[in-house]
Amino acid sequence: MSVITSIKPQRNGKRVNIYLDGKFGFGIDLENFIGLGLKVEQELTEDQLTQIIDKAEFTKVLNNLLNFATLRPRSTKELKDWLRRKKVSVSIHTKLFSRLKRLDLVADKKFAQWWVEQRVNFRPRSKRMLNYELRIKGVNREIISEVLKKTDSDEVEMAKRLLARRKNRDWETNATYLARKGFDWGTIKKVKSSLDD
Repeated sequence: MSVITSIKPQRNGKRVNIYLDGKFGFGIDLENFIGLGLKVEQELTEDQLTQIIDKAEFTKVLNNLLNFATLRPRSTKELKDWLRRKKVSVSIHTKLFSRLKRLDLVADKKFAQWWVEQRVNFRPRSKRMLNYELRIKGVNREIISEVLKKTDSDEVEMAKRLLARRKNRDWETNATYLARKGFDWGTIKKVKSSLDD
């Protein structure tokens, strides 16, 4: 048995530190703290402590994960990579993902559509390069194919927009630049002939 000897607020005002038998025991968010009715001089068994700490840890990880997942759409792989980077216990991954799915925050198709839209509007790339980027982000080929088919982008126009930002360059340098951006030689030739006209 352990006894709660002290409860102190953390600096952020959203969590408290619980001291057991005069030593730091664990931190817990206010919602769980109030919900569990924890108070000074309360005795806790090892099982109760384990359950409280697990619940507190889950809530803390979930809040941080929600902050990450709501900044912009995320792919499933990005979310899994975040959990791995933060060294989150594998035992709660399934529970975290089910919570994110209920909130509609795990959707590779929505992520792929957002990614393509951002690239087309702000950082033009060829469909081949978009395909490559989405595969790196862990999106499966069927979703990539479906999203790219619906993409209403003229690759010649995109390539011309890219070149418009690059002034005073010779054609060979521009052609190499477009190739690095993933445009095929057929598209590059069409761009050259349209610029020559």
